[in-house]
Amino acid sequence: MRVGDLMNRDVEVVAPNDTLRAAAQLMAHLGLEALPVGQDNRLVGTITGHDIALQVAAGGGDAENLTVQEVMSADVLYCFANENAQLVSAKMRDWWVRRLPVVSPDKRLLGTVSLGDLTPLKPLRNRAKRVSSRRQPLNPSTTERNRLPPQVELARPVRVPDRHSGAVILPGAVSGNG
Repeated sequence: MRVGDLMNRDVEVVAPNDTLRAAAQLMAHLGLEALPVGQDNRLVGTITGHDIALQVAAGGGDAENLTVQEVMSADVLYCFANENAQLVSAKMRDWWVRRLPVVSPDKRLLGTVSLGDLTPLKPLRNRAKRVSSRRQPLNPSTTERNRLPPQVELARPVRVPDRHSGAVILPGAVSGNG
């Protein structure tokens, strides 16, 4: 399957001359940590919330006067619409990114793809069949789940102090406080 078949074509971008405040507000509204920067329908960079925070909060910059172009990264990671989805998914894991812009060969922005878009979900029905085929019926008289292995079984009960009352209780004993 190709990335172009799975990508989201509804992409919000910021322009290089937009203010950092406008970019931050769009990120907050969309719930995204990064946005592609586009000019004339071409991908020219990317800007992240981290970029904005470093420039404004740590650097003392003014979000109203600084532009996206002053802060964005022009060295942007992207993929092509005709790339194999499994290979792009592997690249994204290697690059530690959750979302990539999808571009044409001339870097026209076509959409975005996320790891969630590339991760096929297996139907629960198939998972249930696999689990049930491995499961053995439990018979309380023969099950080993309820017993410790022979080398771990204790010869005598161990006394355990109760943290709240200070009384000593035996494991498996029913408390009279309930």
